[in-house]
Amino acid sequence: MFPVIKDRKIRIGIVGCGRISNNHFSSIEKHSDSLELVAVCDNDPKVLAAHEGKCRVRGYLRLEEMIHKERPDMVALCTPSGLHPDQAALAARNGVHVMTEKPMATRWGDGLRMVRACDEAHVRLFVVKQNRRNATLRLLKQAMEEKRFGRIHMVQINVFWSRPQEYYDSARWRGTWELDGGAFMNQASHYVDLVDWLIGPVASVQAMTGTLARDIEVEDTGVLNIRWRSGALGAMSVTMLTYPKNLEGSITILGEKGTVRIGGVAVNEIQHWEFADKRDYDQQVKSANYETTSVYGFGHPLYYKNVVDVLRGEAEPETDGREGLKSLEVLIAAYMSARDGRTVSLPLEY
Repeated sequence: MFPVIKDRKIRIGIVGCGRISNNHFSSIEKHSDSLELVAVCDNDPKVLAAHEGKCRVRGYLRLEEMIHKERPDMVALCTPSGLHPDQAALAARNGVHVMTEKPMATRWGDGLRMVRACDEAHVRLFVVKQNRRNATLRLLKQAMEEKRFGRIHMVQINVFWSRPQEYYDSARWRGTWELDGGAFMNQASHYVDLVDWLIGPVASVQAMTGTLARDIEVEDTGVLNIRWRSGALGAMSVTMLTYPKNLEGSITILGEKGTVRIGGVAVNEIQHWEFADKRDYDQQVKSANYETTSVYGFGHPLYYKNVVDVLRGEAEPETDGREGLKSLEVLIAAYMSARDGRTVSLPLEY
């Protein structure tokens, strides 16, 4: 169904040269035996010129022109989230695979549109979920798959980070409903991804959000109650108002036969690991912990490895468009709940 790229390097263009693009540039460099950066695209001429010189490739102000002149195999969308749907559809129409940063879209209908556009064009849609590659979460995922917790009773996810007003003022799109989304949609998106990926399908959510201290359209703080189809209950607490810096990104799982807490600033420390049974990999708990000054973690190169393998025809995608829709669905349900003051059941209408 999908074309396979075998006997040459995969040609990739980066769209949007903001802060997250650095993770993509470094990942491409680490996989330089398989990937070739052929162009960059940004709507800021100064930013574009700087990256042209730094990356030694041609730069474009318009994505369509880049695609037509460079004919990349894939584009990586590092642009504001609200731009992803149109850019993904444009790439798909031109037969170009799409990798998009989180969240894949800011509206439910737009996420569905991205998946359909890539399906109809027979191109891949990859949604970056690099936290899934963190060593700490890989161990937790293995324990979940082996059902070591037994029945899961309760889950708590915390994202206590700091984003000063200067962060939102640094770009006009930040903190807007159309292009960015709030603390849940943007900063905590990877933690919302853990809700389904680790625990399972969600039955319903209840949310409250507030814009307590920042001059932005969207929320800087929110709480979310979750009921999973399994019967497990949980909650997620998110704020960008932590003083004076990022404090915690954590998940705690309480089950009938196991208790685990992974904390640190970005789920980088296994702080409690206790099960009724024992497994060989329990000895890896300490070695899985890692130091980080970045909330992004170190998963991008590993994510790129899967993308390369998929385009080579050697693997299945870890997070494709449909997988990306799972966390987007929870996010949209949370915003609907907060807006209307009601419980929202899943799935949403397709």
